[in-house]
Amino acid sequence: DVQLVESGGDSVQAGGSLRLSCVYSGYTPCMAWFRQYPGKEREKVAGIVNSAGHTNYADAVKGRFTISKDPAKKTLYLQMSDLKPEDTGEYYCASDYRFDTSNSCLNKIKETDFSAWGRGTQVTVS
Repeated sequence: DVQLVESGGDSVQAGGSLRLSCVYSGYTPCMAWFRQYPGKEREKVAGIVNSAGHTNYADAVKGRFTISKDPAKKTLYLQMSDLKPEDTGEYYCASDYRFDTSNSCLNKIKETDFSAWGRGTQVTVS
């Protein structure tokens, strides 16, 4: 079974930086970070494919956020810089194994596209 545990959320001022971590176990070739605002559906922030290291980002975070993965530490990261109040939310790590190409992994955008989830970590930007 896949297990995902996020950490690193905090309260920061606008313009600041944070790095979120997601320690994983199990088979996690297709991974992503999502965020959720109260009363809203989760939205994908960034994705990464294990084999090729290909990544993609939501338009709202391009140039400010970087997703990366360290297989040796079994950790997924989300480096966030130039944070804005609209980045506030609960951030979730997600993974899935059901894909056949890098693009089919990166094209996963819905919550139901991912089979494993962490419990989230809160980011507050003021």
